[in-house]
Amino acid sequence: LEGYVLKRWTTPRAKRQPRFSLAVLCDPDEKMKPSSPRTLKLLAEVGKTMGVEVELITKKEYPRLAEYDALFIRETTGLDHHTYRFAKKAEEEGMPVIDDTSSIMRCTNKVFLAELLKAKKIPMPRAVILNRENLGEAESQISYPIILKIPDGSFSRGIHKAENREELQRFSDELLRRSEVVLAQEFMYTEFDWRVGVLNGRPLFVSQYFMSRNHWQVVKHHADGRYDEGHFRTMAVEDAPASVINLGVRAARLMGDGLYGVDLKQTSKGVYVIEVNDNPNIDAGIEDHVLGDELYREIIREFERRLEGRPSINNGTALSRTEAQTMGGASPIIPAGAAAYWQR
Repeated sequence: LEGYVLKRWTTPRAKRQPRFSLAVLCDPDEKMKPSSPRTLKLLAEVGKTMGVEVELITKKEYPRLAEYDALFIRETTGLDHHTYRFAKKAEEEGMPVIDDTSSIMRCTNKVFLAELLKAKKIPMPRAVILNRENLGEAESQISYPIILKIPDGSFSRGIHKAENREELQRFSDELLRRSEVVLAQEFMYTEFDWRVGVLNGRPLFVSQYFMSRNHWQVVKHHADGRYDEGHFRTMAVEDAPASVINLGVRAARLMGDGLYGVDLKQTSKGVYVIEVNDNPNIDAGIEDHVLGDELYREIIREFERRLEGRPSINNGTALSRTEAQTMGGASPIIPAGAAAYWQR
């Protein structure tokens, strides 16, 4: 008793409050995830060292989305999908979101993407938009083999290579049952595809994705649902060919200021953009092979920058939701109008 009552008393250290909260939308059951659970755990750990609370959420948390300060979508996106609805709600709440609705609309439609790249004179394989009435145009403008894609395919799905007219007809019929139009594209075989990761108009990482063994794509899908992937090589941005980086950044900037993965092919005739992805893979040990934790810091810094750039509240400083909740609604130190700002 004497030892207890004579013990020196200290005030418990106050728990450090995060500067803002970042919701990361993911699907634990998705087969081909843009980021693995290990990667998202690493993102959360890096965020903690930066004073940022990173919380993984699923589509069930839609009603709670406004409780967070920013949204990072780490699911394969689509227009007729909850990822688009999450992005839309985040924008309505004034929350920074990657990927935003404009990026999802532009990148998930390969037909729109091909037309935009063509209009902006971005080098790309020859392409023709096909429907049930004009299949012959593919043969007249593109030599075999011909690549056929549905507008909203991802991870090498919804893509076929037609070696002759019979396969062109068969694959077109199959794809046109799923879509009103199909994109026919010139086939360019290379040992690997370049992938340039671009964040807010700046190159973030660059990787080489090699074709699967005995296959013409990076990902080879099997009928039973299994898939094989080729190996990779990630290098420092400054070590990659300038022509690849510059063209990748140029194409990404046409999509917006989000996070993009630009796929390119480098041939003896030059560098060509294949497509721009709005939800690029970021996985521990692959895309972060060179930058390590700094890649995740760059992503979090981009959210910080966007939060700091929001409309100010009276004294010129925008409070994060986390800060506002910590301070409490009745506190006299909350700038006037803060509650109305967050409600809006």
